[in-house]
Amino acid sequence: MENKISVVIRNKNEAEDLEFLLFNLTNRYIDSIDEIIVVDNESTDDSQKITEKYGARFETIKNFSYGGSANFAAEKAKGDIIVIFSAHSYPVSPEFFDVINEKFDFNARLAGVRCLHTPNDYRNYILNIDAEKDPNKSGLIFTGSAFRKKVWEKIPFNDKVPTFEDKDWTKRVLKNGYQIEFAPVVFAYKVSRTKAQTYFRRTNDLLGNYQIWHREIKVRQAFNNVMATFLNGFKNLFLDVYYAIKFFFFVLKFKKRKPEKFKY
Repeated sequence: MENKISVVIRNKNEAEDLEFLLFNLTNRYIDSIDEIIVVDNESTDDSQKITEKYGARFETIKNFSYGGSANFAAEKAKGDIIVIFSAHSYPVSPEFFDVINEKFDFNARLAGVRCLHTPNDYRNYILNIDAEKDPNKSGLIFTGSAFRKKVWEKIPFNDKVPTFEDKDWTKRVLKNGYQIEFAPVVFAYKVSRTKAQTYFRRTNDLLGNYQIWHREIKVRQAFNNVMATFLNGFKNLFLDVYYAIKFFFFVLKFKKRKPEKFKY
């Protein structure tokens, strides 16, 4: 295999997750990859120190956008194949990078591969629903995926879209006769957002859906979402309290009995 692999990690103040990812990459996959680059959005934690600890390259991007950071990552990478991760994701399958390499080696028209991490991925992969049939759910996703740098040089990522830069790129490369496939290897993706971060993501998703898929949202839909959120919140609160109280009385009942009966 002649392809060189660059692993690029997008990061902002995720030092703990970043260290785990770098530990994983350098201890389990170092023979299969040629360089590791951390693209950092002005972190104030120990991200740079941790990056240097594992011998990876630290690059700072100041004016962050999803498409812009994707282009920045591709510019900095020296490899033929660029595998992208968020700091809070990491490869799991033992042959993760070797399978990706083989995919690109086998198909000269392959622009990118999407690896597996959700039930949707497994379902579309098993049912052979490719990116042509479902560019949204079978196209590139900008973590745990890989793309060919030569294709990116002809078709860079769109830095004007607020989000879904990966889906936008998928549509454009397919239109130009390239292909995107699933790679049958697994990665894990862990993300937790504050309410403010969730709001920011939802507003950007709305704009991205409109720009890329021309999907509009009606005021009535937004209002129904408010009402559904309120009702679900009330329902969940009631159930949480109900089962917490029920468990409390179970503990009281348990304590009245002899706990020794339950020991083995």
